[in-house]
Amino acid sequence: MPVILAIESSCDETSVAVCNNGKITANVIANQTIHENYGGVIPELASRVHQQNIVPAVQQALAIAKVNKSELNGVAFTRGPGLLGALLVGVSFAKSFALALDLPLIAVNHMQAHILAHFIDEPKPKFPFLCLTVSGGHTQIVLVKDYFDMEIVGETLDDAAGEAFDKTAKILNLPYPGGPLIDKYAKGGNPLAYKFAEPQIKDLNYSFSGFKTSILYFIRDRQKENSQFVEENLADICASVQHSIVKILLNKLKKAAKQFNINNIAIAGGVSANSGLRNALQEASVSLGWNVYIPAFEYCTDNAGMIAIAGYQKYLQGEFVEQDISPMARMNF
Repeated sequence: MPVILAIESSCDETSVAVCNNGKITANVIANQTIHENYGGVIPELASRVHQQNIVPAVQQALAIAKVNKSELNGVAFTRGPGLLGALLVGVSFAKSFALALDLPLIAVNHMQAHILAHFIDEPKPKFPFLCLTVSGGHTQIVLVKDYFDMEIVGETLDDAAGEAFDKTAKILNLPYPGGPLIDKYAKGGNPLAYKFAEPQIKDLNYSFSGFKTSILYFIRDRQKENSQFVEENLADICASVQHSIVKILLNKLKKAAKQFNINNIAIAGGVSANSGLRNALQEASVSLGWNVYIPAFEYCTDNAGMIAIAGYQKYLQGEFVEQDISPMARMNF
């Protein structure tokens, strides 16, 4: 019955979790509100706040899980991808903690962990399945054949879907983080009020750079005619932007499901918390006969629970790393 301590520090959440024999018994997340003053994450500030948060977060997670340090069997941590300085804090702490207690180290790929978050709670997907991973930095369609046998079959050629949400929010002068606010305002708007440029990309790849530009020009031109255009039409703008992004995401996912003849479909990553995407996926499950898997909100955004469950599976396979391991801002599967 392995007990794994897990640390996630890839961006601006300091998170620590405990996995006891495959069950998440604690998942502490310390958010960094300081970035709200700058409209985005400042890497140097993120690293400094991680240093302040990590020890209290570990202590809190162990207390919630009712686990003593002597009962731990391994330490899992996010090696990448992410902000290098932020990753360095988590990796350094994990190495020191493991060395002091003579515990094995388990390196986890952040994006794989997002996918494996589906194995925290029931229902759990059966292999093989397709997972749409969508976040501020990534947009991928992943063919998941086993816990660590994954193949990226489609990805963004430039910007991520999460970035499209965040940049749109900035254009609309919404405070950071803006993605959840677009989701909030979209619920009261008309999703068909406005149309934006949709990328014409072959295969299963995505592109959102042109989409973002079309929104920028649309807002600029409308404000020339009416300086209060955004304020007067905020709900409709948000609903239309969200509808367009979700449509782009699902069109490729449907194509992938048909191409690989798979009806087990999952979503993961921070944008999987978006209500528009979740609702559209549930609707597709009915019309297309998909078996749909969506993580609980707690495990959609960056969190150590997903690192813990991935670390647990690696522990069972005896996949450990040496103390000279270093963080990686970019990692492939």
